[in-house]
Amino acid sequence: MALSLDKKKMIVAKINKLSNTALSAIIADSQNICVNKINKLRQSGREMGVKMSIIQNTLLSLAIKNTKFACLKKKIQGSTFIGYSMIHPGSCARLFKEFAKNNQQFKIIGGAFEEKLLSDLEINQLADMPTYQEAIIKLLLTMKILISGKLVYTLSAIKQKKETSLKVNF
Repeated sequence: MALSLDKKKMIVAKINKLSNTALSAIIADSQNICVNKINKLRQSGREMGVKMSIIQNTLLSLAIKNTKFACLKKKIQGSTFIGYSMIHPGSCARLFKEFAKNNQQFKIIGGAFEEKLLSDLEINQLADMPTYQEAIIKLLLTMKILISGKLVYTLSAIKQKKETSLKVNF
């Protein structure tokens, strides 16, 4: 069933609005993936602040025109599944990367971040980038290790000093 012109305009406006507010975007080929798996992916995406759509290439090209994701136009082909990271730039890349591990037919085609088309390596780096909470936890653990290491060093120095002072007294 063909979409009416009004519905197409609504879809383009919705995707354009997402494109103007999102931090990063990843496109993938989702052909031959069953609907139940896509629905589970969407559910996981909602929990991570990722908005996803399957959209016709022509409509997607119109929607991303004059946005920071216009560079993705070069990569659009076949059935396009697009995901937008709304909270953390690496959320969508991380989600798609994990999903692709378990679903061989799901292929990440490209991505964009800060008006730049990303290579496969850069998409992996974006996926591996820690979230704010993960970065804080790593910082706290590093500080804890440093503090406990200094404490052990200080206690060891005190022990050695006492031992040397006892030997001098005898």
